[in-house]
Amino acid sequence: MQDRHLDRQRYFNEQAYTTEKYVIPFVAPYLEITAQHRVLEVGCGEGGNLMPFLNRGCECVGVDLSAPQIARAREFFVAHPYQPQLQLLASDIYLLSPAGIGTFDFIFLRDVIEHIVDQDRFLAYIKQYLRPGGRLFLGFPPWQMPFGGHQQICTSKLLSKLPYFHLLPRALYRGLLQAFGESPGTIQELLYIKKTGISIERLRRLLRKNDFRTDREQLWLVNPNYEVKFGWPPRPQWDWLAAIPFLRNFVTSCGYYVVHVAQP
Repeated sequence: MQDRHLDRQRYFNEQAYTTEKYVIPFVAPYLEITAQHRVLEVGCGEGGNLMPFLNRGCECVGVDLSAPQIARAREFFVAHPYQPQLQLLASDIYLLSPAGIGTFDFIFLRDVIEHIVDQDRFLAYIKQYLRPGGRLFLGFPPWQMPFGGHQQICTSKLLSKLPYFHLLPRALYRGLLQAFGESPGTIQELLYIKKTGISIERLRRLLRKNDFRTDREQLWLVNPNYEVKFGWPPRPQWDWLAAIPFLRNFVTSCGYYVVHVAQP
């Protein structure tokens, strides 16, 4: 699993595949993506998720804190025929503004909201970038799911495949990571995710608080991205289990949401 995270071209291709096959169709009943739409991805990394939108001729903006990832993204897109319609920015989204990068018909975060420290602040802030009638997509793993701590990035083969141990108290979690020889950088990243992980219930509350209305929610027993990663076909969560608060977080690998801003 660690090798997959080191092979950035493979990771780029996996992102593009899942967004094309699952994310865009999931959003389509509420926003049919065309070349006339402007698209923003927050936390774009190397930009794999943007590829299907750029292929459609959309004007795309990708923002990420990591300058090295943005540099690789520019390399991946250098020969794309619509490359002039792509803007890639190594920046904190809070340092930008609609006056600078414009507003968008579609904004999406895939496997990103769980990395943001103050999700309440973010959701309140991002609304200003969304055009009337636009849609926001969020896809994320609930914190309590088997690998909600992103421990798959561990170099230890045992820890990278060990479910639920990220739920240990912080001191025990840190000690276990140290005992298995994880680097200070990896430990810091995993502890950061422990701080920012989000549950289904918390996301729902924050969406309501910030005047977002949910068009569609789908909880997945088997994450759609697992198809390209592991060859496992996606499977929606059982309805009866998806209806049980808190417990559903432990057995839901991913949640998909399409939302819009409520009009006054």
